[in-house]
Amino acid sequence: MTGYAADLALAHTLADRADAVSMDRFRALDLRVDAKPDLTPVSDADTAVEREIRAVLAAQRPADGIIGEEFGATAGTGGRRWVVDPIDGTKNYIRGVPIWATLIALLEDDRPVLGLVSAPALGRRWWGATGAGAYAGPDAAAGTPIRVSGVRQLGDASFCYASLDGWEAAGRLPAMLDVLRACWRTRAYGDFYGYMLLAEGALDVMVEPELSLWDIAALVPIVTEAGGTFTDLTGRPAPGDGSSVATNGALHAEILSRLG
Repeated sequence: MTGYAADLALAHTLADRADAVSMDRFRALDLRVDAKPDLTPVSDADTAVEREIRAVLAAQRPADGIIGEEFGATAGTGGRRWVVDPIDGTKNYIRGVPIWATLIALLEDDRPVLGLVSAPALGRRWWGATGAGAYAGPDAAAGTPIRVSGVRQLGDASFCYASLDGWEAAGRLPAMLDVLRACWRTRAYGDFYGYMLLAEGALDVMVEPELSLWDIAALVPIVTEAGGTFTDLTGRPAPGDGSSVATNGALHAEILSRLG
């Protein structure tokens, strides 16, 4: 047991409730999809999941703040805030692709100390908290420890990214392409999934040029408790400036040098 055992138990409860809502609407013929002001899609499942999580937190942790992708920030009375992405991978969700997840994080004084990622359409969940290690499995009762890989050479590395568009917009596409050419294998799994494969040791690097807090907060404790390193492109601990460089640790300095 750790100082976050009760919070982890609550995070699993939140995920159970979220999974019930999201799976009920997944591939529903009457799923409603709208465009947000930034033109990204939002489904009725996104908003329903966040409402469900907020209701549970209001009852169980009334002093804690909440930051959610769909309904913004609710102030708390202390230094603890829950960060929620109700459906990370909404574009996958609305097209019937099963790679999407609910992301739940706990911040203490703006530092991610707990993260849980639940991907019910994949039948898999990942979680971790400071000092408690990182785990994966179908649920809390069946989790097993996970660990990043021991790959030490970029030429042997499996490198993951979301897309190339953001790197081009950031003026870093040439550097990104050089890294891709230097690696053994490259794939664009995108969203939460690349980070979780990294934490499990199935790949070695995951990078993105720009993320929101709710995209990244839950991922950080899982990757770092699995033995990885997670910073922004300047080398500051994530969430930093919103960019992300997550590696198995051994490759981190080289990736930062090449991209940052």
